[in-house]
Amino acid sequence: MGIADNIAEIKEKIPNEVKLVAVSKTKPTNVILEAYKTGHRIFGENKVQELCTKYEELPKDIEWHFIGHLQSNKVKYIAPFVNVIHAVDSLKLLKIIDKEAKKNSRQISCLLQFHIAEEKTKFGLTVSDAKKIIESETFAEMENVLISGVMGMATYTDDQTQVRKEFETLKKIFEMIKKEYFMNNKNFNEISMGMSDDYHLAIKEGSTMVRIGSKIFGARNY
Repeated sequence: MGIADNIAEIKEKIPNEVKLVAVSKTKPTNVILEAYKTGHRIFGENKVQELCTKYEELPKDIEWHFIGHLQSNKVKYIAPFVNVIHAVDSLKLLKIIDKEAKKNSRQISCLLQFHIAEEKTKFGLTVSDAKKIIESETFAEMENVLISGVMGMATYTDDQTQVRKEFETLKKIFEMIKKEYFMNNKNFNEISMGMSDDYHLAIKEGSTMVRIGSKIFGARNY
């Protein structure tokens, strides 16, 4: 099956309201264009330089999502065009995104990344970290970032019970933060969770956005 068939099959399986981010990292532009020709417009990258190159070479109506760990000194390169930054895990990073978005007269959507996996990954906020950010004076003064939801990655395991439990945790975090801080904010509505191997579980647990790469493009080129 080709890329067009893969996208069609996934879109048939996911509800209309769930956004599909086609993770195109390591894939050349001609392969991304194949997906683009099906009408798909949302693509995710995790390396700043690669994203900038692809932005220059590909159609300008693509909605680019940065899905990797973002170093603060690289924000300036993607701030002119990136639509959503998925993995905001510090006030420092948020502050720089706000500053760079302002320079470009833009608002950039950001998702707060939470550490929900049992794996000891380095990145992701705790609930108390997130509260400190949202309650800070620095955050109150920001005008160019839009906190539009939460993001998390489950443990890489075959244990579906564990994966489901981790997704459930992120949904609860989303609901709690929405209730406490964003009740009247219609922009705070995204739960980005679920990848090629576990997106079906993520959707059952309330995901509004899935990040799928290998199920669309095949194995990655490293």
